[in-house]
Amino acid sequence: MVFGCLTFLAVSTVSADQSAAMQSSAPAAAPAAAPAGAPAGAMTPVQRVNTTPKGELKNPYKDDDAAAVAAGSKAYFRAGCNGCHGGNGGGGMCPPLTNDTWVYGGDDDTLFRLVALGSDELQTKGYTRKGHENVVGPMPPMGAIVATDDDLWHILAFVRSNYHGAPECKFGCPPDPPEPK
Repeated sequence: MVFGCLTFLAVSTVSADQSAAMQSSAPAAAPAAAPAGAPAGAMTPVQRVNTTPKGELKNPYKDDDAAAVAAGSKAYFRAGCNGCHGGNGGGGMCPPLTNDTWVYGGDDDTLFRLVALGSDELQTKGYTRKGHENVVGPMPPMGAIVATDDDLWHILAFVRSNYHGAPECKFGCPPDPPEPK
């Protein structure tokens, strides 16, 4: 019996050592593929952020495209955005998404990165607050919850379709002109 146990331990140790050696020499795993049924070329939101230079993310969907907005509404609720931001983005325990206060900026690139990475990670990438809301809790990273980059673009089209702020601020308010000298 003792011999059998020692043999089992020896084989287990060799197997574990071989497995560790194989893992250390194996190439790094490729990024996870987008879920089944995702559009061709779809990635997770975090993969899209990690493969696209800052400033180059642009929403392919318009907020006046009824099909895109409907898909965005479904994805918004599926990801649970409504739990914090309300059913139409009007706010709740977190800031509204319908006014002209874009805390980090209102352009597509910034909003996509904010949702995918969350506000804490976004700040580590050099983004700073430009606006303030009464609710100042951090935005959690949703890049692992929103299934694909396509879903996130739809969500952002839905959010923009519910915008009720100043028209000139829909994609971020223009900077204030410099003060005269």
